[in-house]
Amino acid sequence: MSGHYLWSKTGGPEPDIEMMAFLAADDVRLDRQLLLYDIAASAAHAAGLARIGVLDAGEAAAVKQALDELAAACRAGRFTCSAPHEDGHSALEQALVEKLGALGRKIHTGRSRNDQVLATIRLYLKDRLADLAAACLAVAEAALERAAADPDLPLPGYTHLQRAVPSSLGLWWASYAEAFIDDGELAHLVRAHLDRSPLGSAAGYGVNLPLDRDGVAAELGFAGVIHNPLYAQTGRGKFELLAVQTLGQATLDLRRLAWDLSLYTTAEFGFAALPPEWTTGSSLMPNKANPDIVEMLRACHPTVQAAAGEIENLLALPGGYHRDLQSTKAPLLRAFGRGLAALALSARLVTVVRFDRAAMQAAVTPEMLATDRAIDQARTGTPFRDAYRATAGRLPATAAGADVAASLAARVSPGACGALDLDGLRHRAAGLRRRLPSRGSSSAGAPPAP
Repeated sequence: MSGHYLWSKTGGPEPDIEMMAFLAADDVRLDRQLLLYDIAASAAHAAGLARIGVLDAGEAAAVKQALDELAAACRAGRFTCSAPHEDGHSALEQALVEKLGALGRKIHTGRSRNDQVLATIRLYLKDRLADLAAACLAVAEAALERAAADPDLPLPGYTHLQRAVPSSLGLWWASYAEAFIDDGELAHLVRAHLDRSPLGSAAGYGVNLPLDRDGVAAELGFAGVIHNPLYAQTGRGKFELLAVQTLGQATLDLRRLAWDLSLYTTAEFGFAALPPEWTTGSSLMPNKANPDIVEMLRACHPTVQAAAGEIENLLALPGGYHRDLQSTKAPLLRAFGRGLAALALSARLVTVVRFDRAAMQAAVTPEMLATDRAIDQARTGTPFRDAYRATAGRLPATAAGADVAASLAARVSPGACGALDLDGLRHRAAGLRRRLPSRGSSSAGAPPAP
């Protein structure tokens, strides 16, 4: 078994099996999600080696063909990494050696597994952040449609979970539309921020070859390179953390949306209901129709937040590479796997939840118009604090003849119930959609399912 690992030395002893199993952890399973990105980065690296004369034209063509075949086999499920491999990089190099013999052992010239995994993760994050922006946009557009369908339907506005002032379903939906547009724009900005290639940084100190780093970056679709090789290495984890925190902004909004729906679908509120096919039952109580989907969407943010905390706590390291950084991979993949699935489902949920017009209207009681009455007095010259006290002192009389529809229509401060400006939000959503990359723009193509 001599030479089983990429770093094995001729004639040297094989490492302890239990130690290696602990070190590899879940890398073999996790790297199945990253193999296509690793193949794409390897193809670009090989092309770069050809441009500086390390591979001749025939060798470069043979490597490209072999990598293309491996990518096709990976998409079809015929090539993956499994228990005998230390990680996906080992599986890929072994497959190349089996196909190409000695030529397969040339692919690693000028490259370390350090910059290999960095490039793989960067390509993965570019795709996942594009997915995040698109998922946020889908939720926002669905919410905008709901806002346009019922812009004036009264809904109590709450502070401290107590009824406060009249509001509308249109305002409620528009608030979430704007939140998810913000989240999508942030994902787009962060994607651009990390759109730089680490390939060619090797183990963090460069190599004695004139590597075509810019050309390799361009071939992979990166906007540029991380110039300093040591920073390319010490930045590992930092950018993963930023990406997960960006995802967390969306799941934070999702948690609040789920909380609202959790309250509104209770019998105590009675404002909303899920279709039967979107509920689950009780194993004991025949009468139950449980909103489990809402509750599990609400539980998604802690998963993302925990991943961010796990990554951040791993980064208490000095300069240079440390094996600890391998442990950033699992929380990263876990966060995006769960978070993106939740957001995709949320866009559908927004379209199917039903609202009870009569229950919502009945909950907007006349005393909730007291603020309007105080402002009406202030409009005619009464100091607002005097109007506030006078209104508070005669609430029953203030409530007489309350017209909720008129109150909502009069709320004309920009963005309020009488001035929702859904067109402005649609304009922002359309701008984000134009900036999203096409789904076929990834160098790796669609990654295999985990």
